[in-house]
Amino acid sequence: MNPLSSIREYMERTPATVSPGTEVGEAVLLLLKLNISAVPVVEVGGQLAGILTQRDCLEAFVDEQYYDEPTALVRDLMSTEVVTIAPDASILQAAELFAHHNFHLLPVMAEGELVGQISRTDVMRAILQTHTSVSHS
Repeated sequence: MNPLSSIREYMERTPATVSPGTEVGEAVLLLLKLNISAVPVVEVGGQLAGILTQRDCLEAFVDEQYYDEPTALVRDLMSTEVVTIAPDASILQAAELFAHHNFHLLPVMAEGELVGQISRTDVMRAILQTHTSVSHS
């Protein structure tokens, strides 16, 4: 592997997703069960609608406790301005995005559809493989 290897080689091809109408409690259970920090939000037709993070869920919990607001739906909390990456982009491009932004997950999009996701952890593994194979050469 080199830093120019493509995202396709390291991405999760069947990411967990939630719909905009999912209750936040259900989304939190999914995040905890899978030990992930964010999940793509996908419309019924498969189009990416946003991303829901642990932080979004914590903010909802705080608002509910302090402001007595009712339990929210994912659509009420998700971020709709989502940075995405193409499957043919390089690991280096993903590393640059993660290094300059405070997110842990990049949805991988091809032809307007979610085809996977790549996490900071996935990119770190790819980088480690690069350094390991270089040092053993």
